[in-house]
Amino acid sequence: MIIKNDQLMKILNRTISFLVGALFIFSGLIKLNDPTGTEIKLHEYFEVFKSDPYLGNLGAFWEFLAPYSLWLAIILTVLEVVLGFNLLLHHRAKTTLRSLLALIVFFTFLTFYSWFFDKVKDCGCFGDAIPLTPFQSFMKDVILTVMIVWLLIQRHQITPMLSVRVGSVLSILATIGATVFGFYTVRHLPVKDFRAYKVGANLPANMKPKEKLKYGEELYIYKDLKEGKELKIKGTDYTKDWKKYSDTTQYKFVKLEKPLLNPEALPKITDFKVFSTDGTDFTTQVLQGTKMYIVIPDVYKIKNGQKVVVTEASAYVKIGALVKELRQNKIQPIVLTAAGAQDIEEFRHKVQLAVSYYFVDKKVLKTMIRANPGLMLLKDGTVKGKWHHNDTPKIEAVTQLLK
Repeated sequence: MIIKNDQLMKILNRTISFLVGALFIFSGLIKLNDPTGTEIKLHEYFEVFKSDPYLGNLGAFWEFLAPYSLWLAIILTVLEVVLGFNLLLHHRAKTTLRSLLALIVFFTFLTFYSWFFDKVKDCGCFGDAIPLTPFQSFMKDVILTVMIVWLLIQRHQITPMLSVRVGSVLSILATIGATVFGFYTVRHLPVKDFRAYKVGANLPANMKPKEKLKYGEELYIYKDLKEGKELKIKGTDYTKDWKKYSDTTQYKFVKLEKPLLNPEALPKITDFKVFSTDGTDFTTQVLQGTKMYIVIPDVYKIKNGQKVVVTEASAYVKIGALVKELRQNKIQPIVLTAAGAQDIEEFRHKVQLAVSYYFVDKKVLKTMIRANPGLMLLKDGTVKGKWHHNDTPKIEAVTQLLK
């Protein structure tokens, strides 16, 4: 059977449409599973942009966007899903492809910035599900850009799979479904937790390397002042030519490093440190026995020039009632927060939450659980349960998890 050129082109266009559409849907759903994580990443970009010598002159713009990071996260990820869905159906191909091109150009800028300037280590393209290096993320977006441009060129050859009316109805339903899913995971918790603090994870085990870390030969990093290049010199080569690099008019020593040969063996958790109000390290103690972590990254926010509690008081009424029952069942409740000592003292009296308070880095707390406040039940360092404050559990549900 002979396949004509126009048939081959049709198969090629459908294949590329499927790949692009499916990837956008997958990427969007992964991020809608955890919009708060995307919010954190966007906020990180805005903070970095403010200090950038080229983008910093738009400081007021980045300041304006920062409070709307969560809304932007939901809008962008819903767009990913809906546009990807439309492309699979070839629905309004011209408008869909132009919108996808605008979206991928934006994402390519972010991933290029992450890679080239090495300021944002992870773009969050696939959330915590599939971690990519900045360069991998950038190349992925470059390939997607080429594929979308190709489809735009071929747009007149792309025929809709359904009528415009049916396609529009399905597109609207996809928009509603993606939006509802995003807001659900914001008000509760991610449906699927991909982080090192997920239910079933043992935190002490995740704080240790999987195997002995192996390092390669030492590398001397020098900057060639005349060429403007960075040089990586092996230890054996440096020993032979050290006099050459002692010429400070041409070479500047940057650092000495030992490349890690098995980075996959690194601990999943490297920054979980818990301190008491007087600065004593309590990390080991809080991972022993049965504990209920009440995770509160922020206790106050500024609203209309006034300092107010971040979450409504009703949430702390439920948590306070649970705390009493936890103690009766020999489960120790503790608060982990990033707030300062003075704010904590005011806060504990305002919400009547009389438990022990410990300090943890805010970024770590936001990684542990996507809620403020959130609840984490641990037994000997193993996570038994996690709850958003909107889903504060009854004591029966807590004790059932410990059996």
